[in-house]
Amino acid sequence: MNETHAETRGRPAKPVQNPDIVLKAVIKFLQLFLGDLLAKRVVSIVLIAVGIQSTRITEMTGLSKRSICTLKESIQKGDIDGIFVKGHGGGRVSKAKGLEVEIVEELEKNNYQTRQQVADMIFEKFGITMSVSAVGKLLKKTASGG
Repeated sequence: MNETHAETRGRPAKPVQNPDIVLKAVIKFLQLFLGDLLAKRVVSIVLIAVGIQSTRITEMTGLSKRSICTLKESIQKGDIDGIFVKGHGGGRVSKAKGLEVEIVEELEKNNYQTRQQVADMIFEKFGITMSVSAVGKLLKKTASGG
């Protein structure tokens, strides 16, 4: 082996002229198997691993800056399995959480005809302002036992 060939073997590859096009193609390919969100996460993880800045990753993948920060935190904690799980939204905690039993007891004691009357009672007795639709959800939930 001549010395010129030995010197060129360890040479790093030339950078791609337009990496955005390549990454978008990779994301499209991964979407076939993983879906949109997980495909973007996989590409983002690789970009994080090679040290690309968060703002640049956001531009390249379309994930939000907050999502990138969350991915970085998960990687630092070692929670790699959690990265590949799609969340279903956090939802809000019910205003009446923990008071359902007391509200049902009050409903059984008295005769309330409308959801508005129930909402008014909840405000008077418990100091919680609830919309008529929230009262309906509460009634449906307590009626079903869940």
